[in-house]
Amino acid sequence: MLVEGIVYLFFIVLFAYLYGCYRQSKQLSYIEQYSFRSAISRKVKQKYPHLSDEQLSLVFDGLRDYFYICNQAKRRMVAMPSQVVDVAWHEFILFTRLYEEFCKKSQGRFLHHTPTEAMNSPTGAQQGIKRAWRLSCAKANINPKTPTGLPLLFALDAMLNIQDGFTYTRNCKDKNSPLYGDGYCAGHIGCAAGCGGSSGSASDSGGFFGGSSDSSGCGGGCGGD
Repeated sequence: MLVEGIVYLFFIVLFAYLYGCYRQSKQLSYIEQYSFRSAISRKVKQKYPHLSDEQLSLVFDGLRDYFYICNQAKRRMVAMPSQVVDVAWHEFILFTRLYEEFCKKSQGRFLHHTPTEAMNSPTGAQQGIKRAWRLSCAKANINPKTPTGLPLLFALDAMLNIQDGFTYTRNCKDKNSPLYGDGYCAGHIGCAAGCGGSSGSASDSGGFFGGSSDSSGCGGGCGGD
C-alpha cells in the first residue's frame, strides 16, 4: 500500500507539473502572437512624434518582451527598464477591459503597472532591474554576466533616441564607446559579487543569476540554460 501511495503521489505531481508547463506554454504563445490596437500606437506616436511606423513596431515588440519576462518571473517584481515601452504599457492599460482580458490569458492574473526603473547608479542595480536584465538576456540568449549585446528592452530608448529614456551600454567605462561616461553599465547588472558598485551580498548575487529562482522549470527560458 505504501508503494502504491508513493506511485500515485508521483503521478499526481507529474501531472500537475506537465499541466503547468502546458499552461505556461499557451500563455507565452499568446503574448508573442498578440496584436495591439492601432489606437495605442497612435498614443505613443503623440508622445514621441519622431518615431516611424517601423520604430513603433519595435516598441510593441519590447512590450511583448516585458510581458513575456513577467510571465517567466511569476509573481516576482520585474522593473520596466524602458521609458518608451512604459508609455506603451500605460496606454494599453487605459483600455481597461482589453487589458484585463490580456492579463488573464497571458499571466493568469492582473498585472499591475510597475513604473520605469533604471539602476540607482551607473554600476549599482536594484533587484527589480536585475531580474528584468537576467530574464531579458535569457530570452535573447545573452550571457547576463558578460553580455555581447543588449536585449531589446534595454536597447530601445537609446536606439530610438528617446530623450527622457534610459541608456544602457555594455560597459559605460569603456573609453572607446560613444557612450563613455554616460548611461548605465549593463555588464554590472549581471556581474557576480565583487564587481564595483554591484548591489547585494555574494549569496544573493550568486543565487540570483546562477539558479532558477525566477523560473517555473518548464522551458529553461529564464535560467539561461
